[in-house]
Amino acid sequence: MVTVNPTKPLANSGQPMSIFFPDFNHPLKHLTNLDEWRRMGEANIFPPGSRVELINGEILDMAPIGSYHAGHLKNINKLFTRLMPEDLITSVQDPLQLGDLSEPEPDFMLLKPHADNYYSRHPTAEDVLLLIEVADSSLRFDQNEKLHLYAQHGVPEYWLLNLNHKCLEVYRKPNGEAYAEKSTLHSGDTVTLTQLPNLSIQVSAIL
Repeated sequence: MVTVNPTKPLANSGQPMSIFFPDFNHPLKHLTNLDEWRRMGEANIFPPGSRVELINGEILDMAPIGSYHAGHLKNINKLFTRLMPEDLITSVQDPLQLGDLSEPEPDFMLLKPHADNYYSRHPTAEDVLLLIEVADSSLRFDQNEKLHLYAQHGVPEYWLLNLNHKCLEVYRKPNGEAYAEKSTLHSGDTVTLTQLPNLSIQVSAIL
């Protein structure tokens, strides 16, 4: 092993050698883009069953899904599959491409019809009629980072099923990195989709 003295002049230079020591209290972020992210997936870089998402160029580990979370998601999927027009597409924990640096996997999306059912590409924000996240341990992340991301890319309606406080947070009218409208609904309330105004859902049906 070679030990380097940072104050010892380099041979023939007469100048002290300069060494960079990383600050491990503030680790550097290694960012990536969508193309590299997909190549990692094709190369099986991540272990089977890994829950990772690309958010603003960062690869993030997502919390494991518990049975309470999973049960609510099954109920949402069952309800929307029954109520929605047949040409609309329901999507559960599938990728959503948002620009070149993000590909989250929202818990649930209601998508516009597509000629090949999205065989040829992942949906983008323009394809989304409604996006739902079910939140317990991920609540703060879904209320902040995910909300900013969805608003920034123009997802028209974002529902956050807040299991911790037993309510439904409804966000509409994306404006920059936020939504201009927010409603908090509880059991006993009714919610109507802005993209499907003739359809109303009892909040208790998904809580």
